[in-house]
This record gives sequence, structure tokens and C-alpha cells, in this order.
Amino acid sequence: MNNWKKKFIIIWSGQLFSILSSSIAQFSIVLWISLKTGSAEVLSFAMIAALLPQALLGAFAGVYVDRWNRKWTMIGADSFVALCSGIIALLFYLDIVELWHIYLLLALRSIGGAFHSPAMKSSVPLLAPEKELTRIAGINQAIQSICNIGGPALGAVLLLAFDMSVVMLLDVAGAIIACTALLFVYIPNPKKENISAKSVVNDMRDGFRVIMQNRGVSWVMVTEILITFFVMPVVALMPLMTLHTFSGTAYQISLIETLFGAGMLGGGALLGIWNPKIRKILMIAFSYAILGLALALCGMLPSTGYVFFAILTVMQGLIVPFLSGPFTSLLQTQFKPIYLGRVFSLFDSISLFPSIFGLFVTSFVADALGIGNIFIYCGVAIALTAILMMCIPSVRNLEKDT
Repeated sequence: MNNWKKKFIIIWSGQLFSILSSSIAQFSIVLWISLKTGSAEVLSFAMIAALLPQALLGAFAGVYVDRWNRKWTMIGADSFVALCSGIIALLFYLDIVELWHIYLLLALRSIGGAFHSPAMKSSVPLLAPEKELTRIAGINQAIQSICNIGGPALGAVLLLAFDMSVVMLLDVAGAIIACTALLFVYIPNPKKENISAKSVVNDMRDGFRVIMQNRGVSWVMVTEILITFFVMPVVALMPLMTLHTFSGTAYQISLIETLFGAGMLGGGALLGIWNPKIRKILMIAFSYAILGLALALCGMLPSTGYVFFAILTVMQGLIVPFLSGPFTSLLQTQFKPIYLGRVFSLFDSISLFPSIFGLFVTSFVADALGIGNIFIYCGVAIALTAILMMCIPSVRNLEKDT
């Protein structure tokens, strides 16, 4: 714990390049699909392809994250994602890429994410003091925000100036840098207790059991799953909101993504510097209510309201660290490190299934209902869900004894 700051500086330096290059690649793929097809259905299916493997494998991945060396798990996951990006680059270079190629390789990249994300999150409590976890979550969010700012801007420029093969090769380079940085950091592994060498199902059951024993956190996780169901359709339709509702251009799409990242950067920096002593559950509930309101207002804007859409986008980005940071640190403090791989992966896996269903439904009804109406319905549902969460006694009582 004495050298935790030095370790995180090394880890964050590598992750900055990796997340930035992935942000550039992800935005470029979305922009390429939007400009190529202009279809909400195709965009939704692309997001489903990127999420479904993680949903299917997540619960199993957590068992192995808790069994394996977490540093090498992250290095292996990043290397696999780099391989997939390299294949996409080759297909674009040879000019033989088709939509099903994109779907397949997005799905394969998702497998790497299924292992990397829980391994990274479950390693944090082993590297830093508990009182610093919310601050670290805020700094992580700030790094993500920097990448969300630079990714869309650089993605649009690189895609229009060069081609997708160059963009995807940058993603390969970013993964190599992240893996190299991890080689210089020692990440301890928790004592292997209550893990069966024979049955993955038993280990999954143990992870599910410890979650259900904490009723307050269980209800928070259920709420997060419901809110994710309503958030994902909005995320998928964001580029088309700019294109169709406001008659925007590729650069205006990238500007919205950049402004969202700028808001996240401000919120993450504030959370990292402030390290508020407010109860995490209160920050989560309030932040979701504000996010839902902002999304609903976006859906009510007229076709001339692009400036207001941009302002509301900054507000959404600003509030995100105050819901994701406290939620991550809440899980990190409520469960033993030996269970965290399974806790994070089970949550990620379970939460993705409703969101995939939401995306699937949206792909068929978005054109009929209108993109603006989707924003309104989802925004109101998010705000109401946050209010209902705080009506549950076990949720309200979380952290009162600490």
C-alpha cells in the first residue's frame, strides 16, 4: 500500500493510451456505420454484437479472474483485443470488409473486455487504501473522459483524412503500450479461499450467494440493471440524434461526443480532488435522477436546438462520474477482494442482458416512435427508477454503520 500512487501512475499511463486508442476506434466504427447506412437498426445490432459475448461469458469470466493472476489476465485480454483490431485493420486495408465482419470482430473484442474489466476493478482494493477508492474511481473516470474528448475528435479526423485501417492499427499500438506498462507493476492476488478447483458452477454460485446476502447492495445492483436497460438505447441513438433531429454533420457528431467527454473530465476531476464524504448511495440516486431529467429534456428539443443539446450533453457527462465512481467503490468496500472478480463480472453480465433486449426492441421501434421520443421515455424511466430505489429501506440504510 505504501507505493500505491507510483503503481497507479504507471498503470494509468498505459491505460491512457489503450483507452484513447480504443475510443478512437470505437467512435470511428460507429461513425463509419452511421455514414454508410444511416440506420438505427444497424447501429443497434452493432452494439448488441459488442455486448452479447460479454453478457454470456461474464459470469464464467469472473470465476477465472478470481482464480488466475490478475495482472496476466489483463495483459492477455488486452493482447486479444489488439489481435482483433489488427484483423479489422487488415480487412479494411484489403477493402473486403462487410458488416458481418464488423459484427463478428466487435463480438470477439467483447470477449477480451469480459476478462479485463473485472480484473482491473477487482485489483484496485489490493493496491490502494479503502479511503482512497472513491477518489481513484474519480481519477479513472477522468482518464476515461480525456479519451472520450480526444477519441471522437481524432476519430473523425483520422477517418476522413486516412481510412479505417490506420485507425484500427492505432488501437493495436495502444494495447501494446498498456501491456508493457503492466509488466512493471506488481499486483498482489488475494488468498484463494472458498474457490473450488473442480467446479466453475460452484464458484459462480458462491459469488451470487455473497451478493444476495447483502440486501441493500443487491437492490442497488437491480436498480443499476434497470437503468442500464434504459441508458443503452439512448447511447446507441446518440449519433442519429445529431444526424436526423438536428441535421448534423460528422464533425457535429464528434463534437457531441467530445463535449460529453469534457463533462466527464470535469466531473471525474472534481470527484478525484474533492473525495466527498457524502454517502455513496445518495450520490448514486441523485446523479441518476439528474441524468434522466437531462435525457428527457434532450428529447423535447426542436430541430433548431443543437446548442441546447450540446449543453445538456455536457451536463450528462459531468454527472456520470458521480454515479459510476461511487457505485464501483461501493462494491469494492462491501465485498472481500477474493469475491470481487465474480461480483463485478456477474453484475456486468446480468446487467447486459436487459440492455441488449432494450437495444433489440429499439432497433425496430426507433424509426416509428421517433428518436426524440425514445430519449424522453428513457429519461423519465431513469429518474423514476432512481426515486423508487431510495424507497427501499435496506438501500437507504447502506453505509449508516460505517
